[in-house]
Amino acid sequence: MDKMKPKLFSVMKNYSKEQCVKDIVSGIIVAIIALPLSIALAIASGVGPAAGIYTAIIAGFLVSFLGGSRVQIAGPTAAFATIVAGIVAKDGMQGLMVATIMAGILLIIMGFLRFGVLLKYIPYTITTGFTAGIAVTLFIGQIKDFGGISYQHGEAPIETGEKVMALVDNITTINLQAVLIGAVSLLILVVWPKVSKKIPGSLIAVIVSAALVKLADMDVNTIGSLYPEISNKLPSFTVTADIFSFDTIRAQFSNAITIAILAGIESLLSAVVADSMINSKHRSNMELVAQGVANMGSACFGGIPATGAIARTAANIKNGGRTPIAGMVHSITLVLVLVLLMPYAKMIPMPCIAAILFQVAYNMSGWRTFVKLCKSSPKSDIIVLVTTFLLTVIFDLVVAIEVGIVCAAFLFMKRMSDVTDVEGWKYVDDEDDKDSVSLKTVPENTMVYEINGPLFFGAADKLLRITVRDKKNCLVLRMRSVGTIDATAMHNLELLYEDCKKKGIQMVFSHVNEQPMKVMKKDGFVELVGEENFCAHIDDALKRAGELA
Repeated sequence: MDKMKPKLFSVMKNYSKEQCVKDIVSGIIVAIIALPLSIALAIASGVGPAAGIYTAIIAGFLVSFLGGSRVQIAGPTAAFATIVAGIVAKDGMQGLMVATIMAGILLIIMGFLRFGVLLKYIPYTITTGFTAGIAVTLFIGQIKDFGGISYQHGEAPIETGEKVMALVDNITTINLQAVLIGAVSLLILVVWPKVSKKIPGSLIAVIVSAALVKLADMDVNTIGSLYPEISNKLPSFTVTADIFSFDTIRAQFSNAITIAILAGIESLLSAVVADSMINSKHRSNMELVAQGVANMGSACFGGIPATGAIARTAANIKNGGRTPIAGMVHSITLVLVLVLLMPYAKMIPMPCIAAILFQVAYNMSGWRTFVKLCKSSPKSDIIVLVTTFLLTVIFDLVVAIEVGIVCAAFLFMKRMSDVTDVEGWKYVDDEDDKDSVSLKTVPENTMVYEINGPLFFGAADKLLRITVRDKKNCLVLRMRSVGTIDATAMHNLELLYEDCKKKGIQMVFSHVNEQPMKVMKKDGFVELVGEENFCAHIDDALKRAGELA
């Protein structure tokens, strides 16, 4: 059972000086990466730059201290930008504070009720669809600052469609100097990783663009011109009891649910990705509790909603971080940066911030995955994917997730109905059953797993539980009882293949039925594994496995 115990208290039992040094170095590097991102995401969320730093400090520390993952780095993320901006525009910072605290309470309740495992029932197509939709809305929201466009008629657009109309109406106010700074920043972001992977391109873009604007005295908006109140003050407790009126709580309840669900999904997705990178296993329910405490803490100290950040978590892993100490060092480093360097943030040009967010939107869009799913998935999965994407862009995330899950449920029931059949039993003695496993001779180099039942999003995680013992170099999957497979299961099958490939293990399939085979061929999976490793019968599969010994 998933332990309700922070990972920090488990990993410290065998903590070494060598790992401590690695964690400290990784934490400092991740803080350098998080600095410009936190500022940019706060501005995109419609709040002051300091709120992003406060969020990274408070939430980052609490998630590392209490979380169920060894390496999770938390802070503001692009997924929340449009949601937070909408809440702030409508209800102000007070409304956002109430919604975030309520979301934190919901996350804690979800963790103690052990709901972490239930999030696997949200299909991969839905998460891919709304992530791509958020990326599009984030991109559109930054066009104004990238082009230095001014809203001449006092527009204050909130919805994506309104922003597009405002951009069209004010396109003549475009500032070519701003476009130049944005283009230079974007070029640095694209090219710099080829020069150095130790220093983040976003930091170089910030320094270079600020220097250009200052030295050339360019007419370009900076953080200081839009947020003159920016300071190096440490976060302070800002919550007062009078903000929690019944009317406010009722008004913010739906926003709180949205924040809680999104924080839970994104955090656990990030933790799963991290697990695959370090061969570990996170504690999902403890992670939900930590995210709840972190969001409450962030809101109480002037921050915004936070969640596990996949990119920053991956950077932590790649730089040697292996315990929550790295995440805590990341937060402490940001405190020092806030106190010593925050006033210089006034010099950062807004087109540079927009360029950084353009890159964030591109990276989170997952357009290759989106296109691949459209080409290779069953029609029902494509309907859910595209519907969720369009609803996220046109309306909001709440509508997208609600409609997406309802569509997925109905289409799944139809799919189960299509592949279910009722036949009379054929009574045979076990010793006469030629397919009986007890009569098969399994080569010593081989492990055999038999999959029974449909492989859909609710059961897809079981594929990742498959393990191969030492001294085995072949994994046979017997799929005679698998009548259907969906995009989520196909994605997990690919993850299993990648894991086997890294370990030098060849996968061999037996008796893949018509629908799963069709999906695998469209996905390119059959070609990837090799047609010779798809066998009609278990005997053929075992023979093929023997040849690989």
